[in-house]
Formats: sequence, structure tokens, C-alpha cells
Amino acid sequence: MTDPAHRTHRSAAGSAGRLVILGVAASDSHAVANHLIAHGLRAHGFDVVNLGTCTPVQEFAAACREHPEAEAVLIGSMNGHAYEDLRELPAARASGAIACPVVLGGNLSVGSTKDASATERLLSLGVDRIVTDPSLLPAVLDELRAAGAGSAAPAPRQDGLGAA
Repeated sequence: MTDPAHRTHRSAAGSAGRLVILGVAASDSHAVANHLIAHGLRAHGFDVVNLGTCTPVQEFAAACREHPEAEAVLIGSMNGHAYEDLRELPAARASGAIACPVVLGGNLSVGSTKDASATERLLSLGVDRIVTDPSLLPAVLDELRAAGAGSAAPAPRQDGLGAA
């Protein structure tokens, strides 16, 4: 692709052969956390394809086609509209367009009161992990990678309960 947002940025430690696709959900233009997460992942040796903000599911799928070696798709959402923004994820997962694990984080529902139903709805769309603490991403990616080498992937769940 010619869009500079689709370029792979190599980790500070050089290419470790571990590539992730990162972006912010379709209706969300919050960029700061996206850049900080990309920087942190590169510092941990990951290569990051950063799609930036306002990224629809189709763009994540296109990046997966361009980078079939990607070990995960990481999606952030700060505006609380993750469920609406990811409504096309089940079709992308079913077709194989997004075959690697999908990890979601941020503010995942609108309103100050959060309940488990929002998390369950997101997991039912095909999100594999919900991570509320971005510092846990390298460990979650290590676990997902180890599970991929084993016989069965871990069950979808929420990790890192606490501050987002």
C-alpha cells in the first residue's frame, strides 16, 4: 500500500520477527494512546504496522492480507463506541480476512457506569482479548503466541483489570 500509515516501523531493537497491526476504531480520532502503545511495543522488540485513527474493520483486514505474518490485531477505542465500530468483525473473522487474534483496549462503552455486558458483547463479536492496562500488551501477546503454538487458543477474556 502507498498510504504512509501502512508502513511498518521497525522496533528499536531491530526486527524480532514479531509483527502486530495497531489502529484506533473507525469512529475514534484519539491518537495519543495509539502512538504511545506503538512506541512501547517497539521498545519491547515488536514491529508495528500502525494504521492510525479512524480505522474501519476493512482496513484492519487489508493490513492482515498485506502482512499475513502478523501475530495480532490491536484495536484501541477511547470514545466508547467499540461495539458499533467492530460490527463487521464477525464477517472478517469468519472469512479469514482477520485470522490472527484481535486484542481490544481503551474505553469500551459510553457512560460512566461500566458493566460486564459490554465486555461480553465485544467478545461475542470475535475479540479475543480485552486489555485494560496497555503495559500488559507484551505479556498478552507472548501468551497468545504460546497458545498459537499449542493445540488450542485460549478462551476469549478480559485481562488487566484496573486502570486503562
